[in-house]
Amino acid sequence: MHRVVVVGAGFAGLSAARSLIGRPVEVTIVDQRNFHTFQPLLYEVATAGLESGDVAYPIRVIFGKAQNVTYRFATATGVDWGRGDVLLAGTRPLPFDSLILASGATAAFFGIPGAAEHSFPLYTLTDARRLRDHVLRRLEDVDAHPEAEARGALTFVVVGGGPTGVEVAGALAELLDVAVRHDGFGFARRSGRVVLVDALDRLLTPFRESAASYAAATLAGRGVELMLGHVVRTVTGEGVELEDGTVIPTRTVVWAGGVTVERTVVSDIGAETGPNGRLAVRPDLSLVDHEDAYAVGDAGAVPWGPEEPGRVCPQVAQVAIQSGAHAARQVLRRLAGEATEPFRYADKGIMATIGRRAAIAQFPGGRVVRGTLGWLAWLGLHLVYLIGFRNKVVVLVNWSWRYLSWGSGPRIIVNDRAEDRPTPLGPDDDPPL
Repeated sequence: MHRVVVVGAGFAGLSAARSLIGRPVEVTIVDQRNFHTFQPLLYEVATAGLESGDVAYPIRVIFGKAQNVTYRFATATGVDWGRGDVLLAGTRPLPFDSLILASGATAAFFGIPGAAEHSFPLYTLTDARRLRDHVLRRLEDVDAHPEAEARGALTFVVVGGGPTGVEVAGALAELLDVAVRHDGFGFARRSGRVVLVDALDRLLTPFRESAASYAAATLAGRGVELMLGHVVRTVTGEGVELEDGTVIPTRTVVWAGGVTVERTVVSDIGAETGPNGRLAVRPDLSLVDHEDAYAVGDAGAVPWGPEEPGRVCPQVAQVAIQSGAHAARQVLRRLAGEATEPFRYADKGIMATIGRRAAIAQFPGGRVVRGTLGWLAWLGLHLVYLIGFRNKVVVLVNWSWRYLSWGSGPRIIVNDRAEDRPTPLGPDDDPPL
């Protein structure tokens, strides 16, 4: 039986494996976590809107009835191309006939001093839980020690003006509103600051200018301070310094400044790379130097399609889903002795939410829907793609209840350690694989 190994259980990996269910191949999914994370809603976990279990689903349950799909709980560390093995940490290698690399990405800090050590990325469930505990501790700290406010304990800096940065900034502002109104804290809402910093002079660059302007006006109206056109020079445990010498005292820096494949397995497999270190691929998504292996999602420099040569797809969920399914189809075509087909990305639009009853949905033709209608469209789409019937129901109920009661939400600190500032990334820490 033809052996297919899928490295990574994110959107791309699941899409590839699902496309191979019931086909004449043996599929093994390798991931260092035993659950799939619905990354678009991580910011909700980080800002106490949802629980961890609402955005995660066990991989074994997803494929429990698929007789030709198995799961291996392990960390991929490399590939032995000569032997046709995926190397796994602490256990025997996993042989393959076809390989689909869907190992995702991790936060890009661009060499900015202190950013990796003193900021909070938001790419894994661990990231989200750590940030939530940290933010809630800051509220408790200032309530018990009001003098901590002057040292930036209630100032939250978000670096990055893309969809993730906008969503986190809006959610942090709402968290401050709700916590002060309903939780009996002794400080005033005006004591809390949310500052969004970005090197570009506008938010949401993939969106139309009108959508970016709406996002900026909505955030400003909700108390978020925008510092656009500013580059972060350094990050310390006490604050953020910008290139013009401005220092923002803070104990909380949320890093939403971009992603990279560094610190993931694709940087250690000895294959040719393309833009931003992503694996270079042929039009059919096979690796340039290994036709029996494919790179999909964030791991590969996925081409937009033959009609737009040289254009590379963005690192977003829809690209991951479509490229994962395409790679699986090419494995089957090769197995059947047929020629492979080039990948063509079907742009279905982009979305970003700013907070309660405020979101932007931009369709492929450029039409923009915003406000309450955009928010409802955003809610509906995320419920459709969320994995697991229970998760869909729980998230819908939580969103509905929060909309009606406004003060609800899991604002509980689950980390018992007093010190919850993130530590430098290690080999077994948060990078996807």
